[in-house]
Amino acid sequence: MAPSISLGKISLPRQQQRRLLQPLNSPKHKRVAAAPPAGLLQELFGDAQAAQPPKPRRPSDETLAVHAGEKLGKGAGEDAMDSIATPIVSGTTHWFKSSEDLIAFKEGRRHSHEYGRYSNPTVKVLEDKISALERAEATLVTSSGMNAIVATLLALVPPGGHVVTTTDCYSEVRAFIGDRLSKMGIRSTFIDLDDMESLKALLDQNDVTLFYADSPTNPLLKCVDIRLVAELCHQKGALVCIDSTLASPINQKPLTLGADIVLHSATKYMAGHHDVIAGCVSGSEALISKIRAWHHDLGGAISPNAAYMIIRGLKTMALRVEAHNRTALQMARLLECHPKIERVHYPGLESNPWHQVAKSQMTGYGGVVSFEVKSDFCGTMRFVGALEIPLIATSLGGCESLVQQPAVMSFWGKSDEEKAKNGIKDNLVRFSFGIEKFEDLRDDVLQALEKI
Repeated sequence: MAPSISLGKISLPRQQQRRLLQPLNSPKHKRVAAAPPAGLLQELFGDAQAAQPPKPRRPSDETLAVHAGEKLGKGAGEDAMDSIATPIVSGTTHWFKSSEDLIAFKEGRRHSHEYGRYSNPTVKVLEDKISALERAEATLVTSSGMNAIVATLLALVPPGGHVVTTTDCYSEVRAFIGDRLSKMGIRSTFIDLDDMESLKALLDQNDVTLFYADSPTNPLLKCVDIRLVAELCHQKGALVCIDSTLASPINQKPLTLGADIVLHSATKYMAGHHDVIAGCVSGSEALISKIRAWHHDLGGAISPNAAYMIIRGLKTMALRVEAHNRTALQMARLLECHPKIERVHYPGLESNPWHQVAKSQMTGYGGVVSFEVKSDFCGTMRFVGALEIPLIATSLGGCESLVQQPAVMSFWGKSDEEKAKNGIKDNLVRFSFGIEKFEDLRDDVLQALEKI
């Protein structure tokens, strides 16, 4: 080994010291600064990128979920903050420096907040984050999914208007459209989700104001062909509103498919932890402004604390939804082959009648799988009761797996005719898979099936 000498406080071998002391114009330095080895750029970037720097690209959903709407300290304004976590601004009322300052705010020359029922800094961060994920111009966050739906319908469908919706949409929305809106002079028509001929016939009458649908639906996970519906409706001047709750913004972006409005129960995949109630609606600035005006009157403002919890949940949404998608697809494939299962409802299965539509507009198929057990009402109850990991509960999209028998959870006391009309059988099970390990869930489901 070469003897070492001291260089300040660092002791290095003589050979290494000589390398450090080489002049900047020495051949050694020229070799270090030389071009990369032939073929390296092509290997890293491909032929098209080898001769030029990569073009700017839109941030991924994973990155948008973490950063969009935040980094308040990046601005130079007085409201700039340097906290990594979005601050919870709990104040209900915001003051102005002068009357001139207030006038600038009223005229839209100064961005600020006035009163908590109208807007809030923490809520604004959440709205901007959702807008980025949905590719929307604007978003309104509300105190619940139903509040978002009600505000949207009241704002966009005037008295004398006509709503066309599907027989598979959320039951409370069906009741609101069919019972409440009719008392306001608004007509409604319910059609089967895949009955495009009926939709065309209604549109040809030139009196449809808005088409409303869930995609996927709950609990049978049927999918609307959003591109086709948007094309048909827009030819006749009708708006298209899609409730995309069971997909999440990670798996589906209805606005990019032609829809005018997209709704979510933010309680589900967005918040992701079964600990906050909220809703949201996204679309163009013009449409959201109309909805926001009605929302102000309805008073469904979300609290800043709840908004913060959803902001935090959104940061991990892409990771969670990836786990939901993976587990649900694996379980659906397993159940499809199991001798004690009659039928599996999951659009990710190639055998599913909605698979091609789902494949054309979704990047993943969500964490909910519904299936029919080869048993009767009581046998299906035994299966649900034998499960050890999932909790018997409503809702979906959280970290914990949930399971329910819709005939009990949602249709208890309903007539056989009403259940049949909604496709609800006594042996139907809806399983919302969480983020537990697949093998644990698989083993639990298999042991429970042995109990029937």
